[in-house]
Amino acid sequence: MVQESLLAHEPVTADAPANDIGFAPLTSVPKDYFVERDGQIFAGSHVLVDLWGASNLDNQDLIEKALREAVDTCGATLLHIHLHRFTDGGGISGVAVLAESHISVHTWPERGFAAFDIFMCGQCYPEKALPVFQRYFHPAEMKTNHHRRGIVE
Repeated sequence: MVQESLLAHEPVTADAPANDIGFAPLTSVPKDYFVERDGQIFAGSHVLVDLWGASNLDNQDLIEKALREAVDTCGATLLHIHLHRFTDGGGISGVAVLAESHISVHTWPERGFAAFDIFMCGQCYPEKALPVFQRYFHPAEMKTNHHRRGIVE
């Protein structure tokens, strides 16, 4: 979104239209959601999470509650959640769409398995979702893979 200030204007250039006082509005610089950590610049952190021996994987309300808490805990901004139940007592798939990207989930309650995909840019920390998922789903085992996406070379 471009914000205008009465105090901050630049002289009109050939490619910038003038306003009624002969100056082009100073455009705000878009926020850069790339991050720099450990001397590396990248688009965001992507954590793949496999839960084995987990419970509550057919409970749609609980999965939504866990997603909401994970979003808050990671410091992200929730835009929308959509969950789909395949059959009564069956698996659930869905996504929490974030301003900073997403958290997706796919569950196989009959196998005690859930796959979470957490991708976040900006000043969010997807790793903070892990204790939330442990508390809600009580997995016997949790396997994670951490990736940095969009590394600037």
